[in-house]
Amino acid sequence: MSLAQYEDFVFRAGFLDRDDPVAEWRKLGTRLSSLSKWLGERREIRVVGENTDLTLGVEGRTWIPCDGKENFPDGEVFTGPQEASVEGRICFTYPATFAGRLIRGVDLRFEGGEVVEAHAGEGQDFLREMLAMDDGARRVGEFAFGMNDAVQEFTGHTLYDEKIGGTVHLALGMSYPESGGLNQSALHWDLVCDLRSGGEVYADGEVVYRDGSFLAEFN
Repeated sequence: MSLAQYEDFVFRAGFLDRDDPVAEWRKLGTRLSSLSKWLGERREIRVVGENTDLTLGVEGRTWIPCDGKENFPDGEVFTGPQEASVEGRICFTYPATFAGRLIRGVDLRFEGGEVVEAHAGEGQDFLREMLAMDDGARRVGEFAFGMNDAVQEFTGHTLYDEKIGGTVHLALGMSYPESGGLNQSALHWDLVCDLRSGGEVYADGEVVYRDGSFLAEFN
């Protein structure tokens, strides 16, 4: 992006281009709070997309609505999945950045909540180094839905990328205690998967999300 384009992007991401940004954040906050309560009653989440079929147990965990009070811009709901529950495979759409490094094509397979296979098109040695950081680095500390539809472009800045409307992300490593997550690690690494083209999410076996949006009856 040019400087002017990036300026527009930042203002749009924060709703600062709206007539009443505060009202817009309150509106989103109400929506995210309602969604978080509904998700808090679910037991299992399954994410299906291109080269992705991942199941996470979320029973008894708290979903946190993020509406601009701690991060800005904001727009996500997240939880800490049950530590031993994550099963299956997920391929991440966008390059992942960490500690000044760029890793492309991250592809992870989980069994019993732990990464058992890890591949990357670029930066594989660094990926495996991060997974070996400590015992908790191979487990999922956070799972989230990106809910800010004003953010549509990938920029390589995690604060924005994890909020892209129509995506999910998970973090390897440390959980946030307020979500009920128990995983401990020196690592917390967010990785983003785009579901806007053919992706689906099931909650307790029922399709609730398709092509980057919750279905109307669940929204």
